[in-house]
Amino acid sequence: MSRTFLALLHFDGGRFLGWQRQAAGRTVQGEFESVLARLVGRRVVAHGAGRTDAGVHAEGMGVSFSLPARWTPEEVHRALNALLPRDCWVAHVRMANPGFHARKSALGREYRYQVGIDPAAMSPFRRPYEWALGRPLDADRLRTAAACLTGEHDFRAFAVKGEPKPHYLCTLRRAEWRERAEGRGYAFHVAADRFLHHMVRMLVGTMVDIGLDRRPVEDMARLLTREDNADTSPPAPPEGLYFVAAGYPADAFADHPGTAA
Repeated sequence: MSRTFLALLHFDGGRFLGWQRQAAGRTVQGEFESVLARLVGRRVVAHGAGRTDAGVHAEGMGVSFSLPARWTPEEVHRALNALLPRDCWVAHVRMANPGFHARKSALGREYRYQVGIDPAAMSPFRRPYEWALGRPLDADRLRTAAACLTGEHDFRAFAVKGEPKPHYLCTLRRAEWRERAEGRGYAFHVAADRFLHHMVRMLVGTMVDIGLDRRPVEDMARLLTREDNADTSPPAPPEGLYFVAAGYPADAFADHPGTAA
């Protein structure tokens, strides 16, 4: 008999090829599953709430997996943090109900993208964790460009080309630029029911071009009507992107009131 758990994982993506396991190269999933295998003596598959690219960070990546029923959330939490590499850390572990899946059970996801506009953005203590633009941006233009993104839209202009998808519709609940402390620049906060591959980075890349007055503000609304990404700005670099959180139904967890463990 087994139990399903959800771990809330933080990781520094700088030395990873992304979340998803690959034939060669270091991945977050590969490291996480290696630890689970050490705990139970066999392979255990871990499912992430999102599939981040190389260099992208996370401070709230949900990871689901199953372990023998003798394990408690507290024991799993301690064991993971004792064995995971130093660029990974688990904030907490919860026991989920049978059938829970970190990606498929998610109601939505949130990301943050950080842009540094001051000279100190080039510091080795900041550059790996933001887009070290080092140039001023027009905050009003950024916010005006983002304002048209909320609601349901076809975002194919902000997705990389790949296998055809059934649809490119995403519903954004939040899309806003906020000032960072100490004049360091801006952060783009975005939440949606789903995201396409490279979507956040392509949105940010285009809006930064608007903030630099390289293209008109009206381009954001116009791009939402396009059926390709030929006129979209290049994606922003991965270093500035953070997977912040995934939302789940409260009754998906065994510790929810009224739910049998």
